[in-house]
Amino acid sequence: MTAIPGLHHVTAICSAPQTNLDFYTGTLGQRLVKKTVNFDDPGTYHLYYGDRAGTPGTIMTFFPFVGSGPGQAGNGMASAVAYASDAAGVDAWVDLLAQSDVNFDGPEERFGARVITLADPDQLSIEIAETADMPSGGFHSVTLRLADPEPTARLLTGIMGYEELGEETGPGLSRLRLRAPGGEMGSVIDLVRDDGTTTARQGAGTIHHVAFRARNTEEQRNWQERLRAARLDVTPIIDRQYFTAIYFREPGGVLFEIATDPPGFAIDEPEEALGRNLMLPKRYEPDRARIERILPPLSGHI
Repeated sequence: MTAIPGLHHVTAICSAPQTNLDFYTGTLGQRLVKKTVNFDDPGTYHLYYGDRAGTPGTIMTFFPFVGSGPGQAGNGMASAVAYASDAAGVDAWVDLLAQSDVNFDGPEERFGARVITLADPDQLSIEIAETADMPSGGFHSVTLRLADPEPTARLLTGIMGYEELGEETGPGLSRLRLRAPGGEMGSVIDLVRDDGTTTARQGAGTIHHVAFRARNTEEQRNWQERLRAARLDVTPIIDRQYFTAIYFREPGGVLFEIATDPPGFAIDEPEEALGRNLMLPKRYEPDRARIERILPPLSGHI
């Protein structure tokens, strides 16, 4: 174990769950692979979107806090998530979004490849990034906004196994690109230097945390030990039903997680039925009737 393989999932905050569902399963063509609740707040959904099988590296998740005010990405936050696509796929996305009257910017060139940018209903920045050496359909990267990218870059390269690919600068912008070896989904991290003029505010349309992959629990424990040896404040291993997780703040303030690939989203319902039913942790099953009354109904996800 010398390097993180890539992203496992990215978790964000949204406001209206039905609007969020319509966008990610409709406009973006993702599958709702799990409809469950926030383990710390069972009166709130936790929605997971991904590919057909819920493969790590494809999973975008949301806490829909109904009525929450808009957030603002700034220092110490992830500000964008990008999906990977080959060249033909980027062309198809441009045509599809234009025909669907969805506003988008680009394509623009970034590190020699095209990127298009759109916003979800809560104004979270979603990108489609062209790549020739990463599987299409899953994540390409996340962007972190930082006052000083260097300590974060040292963590990612010195401990987590990432490699520097280069830096691009422009008016008021410096973007450092890092990549995990192996070319798996979600292997790119972009670090953008933030001038500090934007006040960070958690709320709808912001990313809550970024989760990296561990192939199994043994690998996760090794990462936990390595991070603690680097004097980072890492949580105990927490059971999230579909994976186990450890959490820590990287030096720039972004909340990182390392989540295991197993057991996966088919542990409590078959792959062909993923996302159809409300799945609850065992401790909340006695309160199912009450929880179902509180949660707003959702439709149109299959």
